[in-house]
Amino acid sequence: MQIRERSHFPQRAILVAVFAFAMAFFESAVVLYLERALKISPETIFPLMNQKSLGGLGSIELGREAATLVMLATVGWLTGRSGLERLAWSAVAFGIWDIGYYFWLWVFIGWPTSLGNFDLLFLLPVPWVGPVWAPVVVSFALIIFGLIIAHRFREGENGFVKRWNFALLIGGGLIVILSFTVNGTDFLHGAIPTSFAWPIYALGLVFALIGVAPMCRSRKKFRK
Repeated sequence: MQIRERSHFPQRAILVAVFAFAMAFFESAVVLYLERALKISPETIFPLMNQKSLGGLGSIELGREAATLVMLATVGWLTGRSGLERLAWSAVAFGIWDIGYYFWLWVFIGWPTSLGNFDLLFLLPVPWVGPVWAPVVVSFALIIFGLIIAHRFREGENGFVKRWNFALLIGGGLIVILSFTVNGTDFLHGAIPTSFAWPIYALGLVFALIGVAPMCRSRKKFRK
């Protein structure tokens, strides 16, 4: 049974990747259609006050973002068996989707023109703003570490995730989110992003890496 589960890991990883990359195509296409219909472009996102003329689409956009997260989490739930394995697969799906989203936008319209372009990442609960490279780096980390941890669970290993690992991961993730949202209310009042709180961002990444690295380094097997 364990050998069979191991053999299925590549197929699961490929299916998750295909779904997330296809979902990225779909979402980037929807964003492009909306921009064309509303006569806006990524270069004119800021200041956000300029978007007040778009009517009641703000609440719909919030719902779209929430629905995206639900779909990615559902992929992880269906792919994994335990809570942590499902979380790992969800991280993989999210990372591939996020990178794929920018890839397809670049294919469609040539944006972002550089990884330094600022983007409106999320709106929940306040605007998340940062240069494109920042979420891309996080997404690469989610893919790499998510695959490693999911693979260990799929091989039947248990007990390698400690509470302090999880605490550092969550804490680091929240600090990274803070770096995106620290000036969120300012953007609601028309501020234009000119700098990024990279020291906060780097601190969050360090905490998260300290938490996840031991989970990837140990290769001790636990037989059922």
